[in-house]
Amino acid sequence: MGRRLPPFAAVRAFEAVARHVNVKAAADELCLSPSAVSHQIRALEEYFDTALFERRSNRLSLTLTGRSYAGKMTSLLDAFDESSRAIREAGRRPFRVLCTPGFAARWLVPRLDRLSFGDRVRLRVSDGAPSLDFASNDSDLVIQWTDVPIAGVVTEPLMESARYPVISPELKARERVERPEDLSRLTLMHDETMDAWDAWFRAADVVPPALPRGPTFPNCELATTAAERGQGVSLAYDAMVRGTLAEGRLERLFDAVVVPFVIYSVAYPQARAQDPMIREFSDWIHDEVAREGVAPAPTRSSHQV
Repeated sequence: MGRRLPPFAAVRAFEAVARHVNVKAAADELCLSPSAVSHQIRALEEYFDTALFERRSNRLSLTLTGRSYAGKMTSLLDAFDESSRAIREAGRRPFRVLCTPGFAARWLVPRLDRLSFGDRVRLRVSDGAPSLDFASNDSDLVIQWTDVPIAGVVTEPLMESARYPVISPELKARERVERPEDLSRLTLMHDETMDAWDAWFRAADVVPPALPRGPTFPNCELATTAAERGQGVSLAYDAMVRGTLAEGRLERLFDAVVVPFVIYSVAYPQARAQDPMIREFSDWIHDEVAREGVAPAPTRSSHQV
């Protein structure tokens, strides 16, 4: 059975008038005359055989039916516009990804050449937690810390990771670090986001030393960079330092770990969930996590509020 749809021109005119609550403003937006817009509104009301606007003197207001229909049409036309723009600009527009500098440098950038449109990725980096306000953060997709749901945003848990101490080879040799107890005499790097040294010492069956001991950084990424420069020992996430360990710039200390949990997730506007570039980037980054052997997040199902 075929669709029974109202005239598109009439729906478009109605949505513009409903949004502006003004025929002339809607006419200017649509590049039509006010009389042409009024004609389209009347045609739509005749199609539905019901009033969508109340007209009193020079004032215009939506009826209850009109208000309900306008809300649905604005959402549908926004999605239609977004989908059409994505197709029109495919192959030309950049793809803007917002993340922390540490995630960009240690994980994302070394893999971008395996993304089909990696040359069009424009990285935005944030000093603190990346903003999920897509109306102002100048990005298409955000790699955020953990996977806290946000209204109007789709959140896909990306990876989970255990934590363990890392140290530069030079510092390890100089200090002769051989047992977990040896860490009590070294400078330990702390992070404000989620410091877990007490938990690690308990996992290693060692009484935690008096903490804090050593500098405190805004996040674990900076703490790990400091450790890489030989300034002390950092409690790093396995998923983020595998490449650094393989290159020999850091060494892992001991077998004890802090219990794994979700450390990063992919977030994007719910209204753009079917954007082709968002879908391809999301599929690609999840595949990269699986390819690395990093523990994927427990579920690929997305959260949205």
